[in-house]
Amino acid sequence: MNNLLIYGAYGYTGRLIVNECLKVGIKPIIAGRSAEKAMKFANKHDLEYDVFEVSEKEKLENWLKRGDVVIHCGGPFIHTAKEMVEACLATNTHYLDITGEYQVFDLVKEYDLQAKEKNLMLMPGAGFDVVPSDCLAKHLHTKLPTATDLKLAFVSKGGKLSRGTAKTMIENLGDPQIRRTNGEYEGIPMGKSIREIDYGDFSQISMGISWGDVSTAFHSTGIPNIEVFSGTDEQQISKVKKTLRMSFMLKSRMIKNFLIRQMDKRPDGPKEEKRDASCMYLWGEASDDNGKIEARLKTPNGYTLTAMSSVRIAQKIFAEDLKPGFQTPASAYGEGLILEIDGCFYL
Repeated sequence: MNNLLIYGAYGYTGRLIVNECLKVGIKPIIAGRSAEKAMKFANKHDLEYDVFEVSEKEKLENWLKRGDVVIHCGGPFIHTAKEMVEACLATNTHYLDITGEYQVFDLVKEYDLQAKEKNLMLMPGAGFDVVPSDCLAKHLHTKLPTATDLKLAFVSKGGKLSRGTAKTMIENLGDPQIRRTNGEYEGIPMGKSIREIDYGDFSQISMGISWGDVSTAFHSTGIPNIEVFSGTDEQQISKVKKTLRMSFMLKSRMIKNFLIRQMDKRPDGPKEEKRDASCMYLWGEASDDNGKIEARLKTPNGYTLTAMSSVRIAQKIFAEDLKPGFQTPASAYGEGLILEIDGCFYL
């Protein structure tokens, strides 16, 4: 059948994924929560569509039965991934999403055995989060298989966050930074872990963040100590540290809902010319008691990369190039996957 399904297709990143599909000759079947938005977007591209919440089990499963692979774009995934994964297992549908939430990777991993029994692949993080960083982690581990410590970092040059990504960040307000220490998660105050990182073409101060790689890189490499950083500036670091005094307020559901409503008033993502003019830099360092090694990647803008990588992985599944069970990009396809994406290269 080789039908591709996309949930949340009319969102900012979903639209980019649909456009990438059409570019490579795939006509996806789309769905989402909003009847008005789904119909308008589907009519524009002459696509089949459906409308439902992921909590509507029967409608979700009936839709999934129409395809072989779903790319789930309806985040925040911490609220939607469980229903989608369970429906995929019920309908024998391969699962991809574009999350960067470490909690979601851990959640999906719990379904590993069920997916293997059904010969299905479950791969959260098929976009910028976490294809390039996961491949970078695997690349470093291949060069230093005795590594006990892994540090990863990324920074955007010239890009802006989409509305969906900003909403995910709002969901994590008030929480500590999560890193992995001796194989277990450890929480430390946001803004405590700061370092200057040489991204290759420039250096930039970077701050430790809770990112999907604390889960995926551990799965892909087995390295027990993992921390992720994101490029920032002194002003942002100061703001983060000030929010620590209000962390109890920022954890409030009422406050988060208010901030999300304010975010809904903004444009849903960077314009095409802004996106095309920007790019991402990634850095990684693996070390053990005897020394350390570094590597650097440059990729297109994160949203552009997400469209290309998620569709590329769906194409691989259609070609029966897959590994059953829970997988990360690098555990399924190795460190070279990122180099299959146009515009990605090591510095």
